[in-house]
Amino acid sequence: MKFLIVGLGNPGEKYQNTRHNIGFKVVDEIAKQLGGTFKTDKHADVCEVKFKGRTLVLVKPNTFMNLSGKAVNYWLQTEKITPENLVVITDDIALPFGKLRMKAKGSDGGHNGLKDIQAVLKTNVYPRLRFGVGNDFYPGHQADYVLGEWSKEETLDLPERIDTASEFIKSFATIGIAMTMTNWNNK
Repeated sequence: MKFLIVGLGNPGEKYQNTRHNIGFKVVDEIAKQLGGTFKTDKHADVCEVKFKGRTLVLVKPNTFMNLSGKAVNYWLQTEKITPENLVVITDDIALPFGKLRMKAKGSDGGHNGLKDIQAVLKTNVYPRLRFGVGNDFYPGHQADYVLGEWSKEETLDLPERIDTASEFIKSFATIGIAMTMTNWNNK
């Protein structure tokens, strides 16, 4: 079994520690835990790791957030993976900081990365793991907030929440989305 695990974010040092790049942080953690190394390839940095007999193709698009669909589609096609075996990890301002929620399908929720993926794939039926980043911003300042860096308090709690997010992904690859949602969505 093969799975495409896409962490959304923006390439470059400028964005490295921003809320919008939490997807990159989660796939980096999975690669670290499973002994993988990313290499730059077409439209993304890619790392292939094994977990309990499954192959996880970890992807960090280098197309920038608003064009994430191009990288996702390319790697789905290249690796011959169906959307059911795709998980997109994304930041979500509708969830409090650190709250994790996996869904089998859904709207883009105003997230430009998800919007582009859904436009390119022509479906909203693919699993996604939403990582809550909170919404502590004034109206109209959403972009500044998600492109801003984590607070000191958030930075202290991030490692544990990123580790939990990586457990979501490993669970998805071994027991499927329904059981993963049941077992992990309230952790």
